[in-house]
Amino acid sequence: MAAFVGYCVQSNGIHFPALPPGMSGFQGSPPEQWDALPDAAKWQIILFVGFLEWFSESAGTHYMRGGRPGEFPKFSDHSDLVPHPVPFNLFDPFGLSSRRSPESKERGLISELNNGRLAMIGIFGFMAEQKVDGAVPLLKGVVPHYDGEFMGPFLSGPL
Repeated sequence: MAAFVGYCVQSNGIHFPALPPGMSGFQGSPPEQWDALPDAAKWQIILFVGFLEWFSESAGTHYMRGGRPGEFPKFSDHSDLVPHPVPFNLFDPFGLSSRRSPESKERGLISELNNGRLAMIGIFGFMAEQKVDGAVPLLKGVVPHYDGEFMGPFLSGPL
């Protein structure tokens, strides 16, 4: 869901008012901003997501093997798998949901899964319209055309 909101915000030219040194050149649409990132930054993002996937598979039970969808294991329960101390857990870092009823938690889980699915449809709709003009009639003229390659994030030039 953060990707969809971030895409909308960045597409409208809204950026942090004070960028760190060396980050002033990030202009354009979100895919153009991704293209402008150094390869080391791209690898850092992809490897971090890979670590989260590995951690959830190593410390938790996959939903196809009896686990619950959307349930992420706590870092604090598996400190042997984390290379350094992590003060907060990924889900509910301050323990605010511990007082919620099981029914409320179930409703929240269903809402979270459905919102995530809708956000994925939305982000792919934006990407389709940016690559093929008129692919999403409601977005025609709303997002700028993108000449890059979505599926080749580490290409040093055009195909």
